[in-house]
Amino acid sequence: MSPVTLPLSPVSLKDIEHWINADYLLELSEDAREKILHCRNYLDQKLAREKDPIYGINTGFGSLYHTSISKEDLGQLQHNLVVSHACGMGDEVPREIVRLMLLLKIRGLSYGHSGISLEVVERLVAMYNRRILPRVFQQGSLGASGDLAPLAHLSLPLIGMGEVWSEGTVHATEALMPSLGWEPLQLRSKEGLALLNGTQFMSAYGVHCLIRTRRIQAWANALAALSLEAFDGRINPFNDLVHAIRAQPGQRHTADAVRQWLEGSTLIHHPNKHVQDPYSFRCVPQVHGASRDLIDYVTKVVEQEVNSVTDNPTIFPDEDCIISAGNFHGQPLALALDSLALALAELGSISERRTYKLISGQRQLPNFLVAEPGLNSGFMIPQYTAASIVSQNKQLAVPASTDTIDSSNGQEDHVSMGANAATKTYRVVENTERILAIELFTATQAMEWRNPSKTSPALQRLIAAFREKVPVVQRDRWMAPEMNNALQFIRNIDPQHFLE
Repeated sequence: MSPVTLPLSPVSLKDIEHWINADYLLELSEDAREKILHCRNYLDQKLAREKDPIYGINTGFGSLYHTSISKEDLGQLQHNLVVSHACGMGDEVPREIVRLMLLLKIRGLSYGHSGISLEVVERLVAMYNRRILPRVFQQGSLGASGDLAPLAHLSLPLIGMGEVWSEGTVHATEALMPSLGWEPLQLRSKEGLALLNGTQFMSAYGVHCLIRTRRIQAWANALAALSLEAFDGRINPFNDLVHAIRAQPGQRHTADAVRQWLEGSTLIHHPNKHVQDPYSFRCVPQVHGASRDLIDYVTKVVEQEVNSVTDNPTIFPDEDCIISAGNFHGQPLALALDSLALALAELGSISERRTYKLISGQRQLPNFLVAEPGLNSGFMIPQYTAASIVSQNKQLAVPASTDTIDSSNGQEDHVSMGANAATKTYRVVENTERILAIELFTATQAMEWRNPSKTSPALQRLIAAFREKVPVVQRDRWMAPEMNNALQFIRNIDPQHFLE
């Protein structure tokens, strides 16, 4: 397969998703190579002719910024920075997110404002292409001076240290290098700082979570339609006349999506006695739509970030200017990722309420959706599980970005906590998929009591495909494996396929 030339022009999350899913190799564009070389040459020349202190290049770091470093020790300074900052703890970052970190770090360095050498960037490209994925850990970043600890772990293999995953096995980098034909790199001035400063840990989590969120949104709308049919709900609240007079784009889009799922259904249009549905059905456009609008905002922020330079100091060769500023501060991502967790938690919360209504013995449905309730508990406990997960999501949706802790002897006195926002949002993504899987499991069971009335062709296709994985529950049985089968169905199948 031909490599993808990593452009300097803006890329979208869809571009990145395509590169990852298609497993494209990467290569630097000629423009990127020229900019990297130009910036490195400028920095070398400036250091050779000037003696003025430049933060992080010939000075110490953080509150040690006032300490001057001799020219002979500039490389050692950068080596020391990487090894001393690799202090991550906790669970490993999933390897698919580590690969995104590599991709985004390569992209950020390619703009030619970091002073990195071409050799270092090309080694990062080789690591990405050969799936040499460093072991990175979830805890350690304050999301302010860049994602220092996780990016240090990402960078250790460049200097022959740390551990990496290769072909499904963990290796000491030093032991693996000979088989790769690699030698440890000797970092030069500014290079360690360029590698460690940046928001690629937060950004990679953001990209990964948003890719999965796109499918979660589609499933939430599909399952709202399915549960509406199973609950013998009304189509009226989805009429476009209602949504056209409220200027909320997500709301209108959601109502339209649900109507598409119900197109051709005879069940949704049959006469029913009740004149109104509970909010978890009637207000799907308003609730799902609000989450959609918030997710659109988060997507915009994350796309802007992956098209940005976020290390420090930043170098402007053509302007003969090196500026120590704050592009590494993760506040935009922290607020956005907290918002994403909140939007997803709400999709999970209303999903669980629909599940609860379906098992409650209303509208000609039996208690807990089994023929002999009492002897059988039926779908009683799947709803308990959903309620438990929803409660955990509520706790995880508490913003991380409202917190800050003074660090580096007061020099770094306001931090974003965006890394914590990222890792907890990842957990909310996983939890929301589980909640939707339980709704799918429950709603397809409830539909058995609507026969012989027919739902829409799209929902019939969805139910038929699901039944190939999970059969109807006739009496009590071990449900955990089937709930996990439903989860894999949610994670691996795009529901839009059933609309075609």
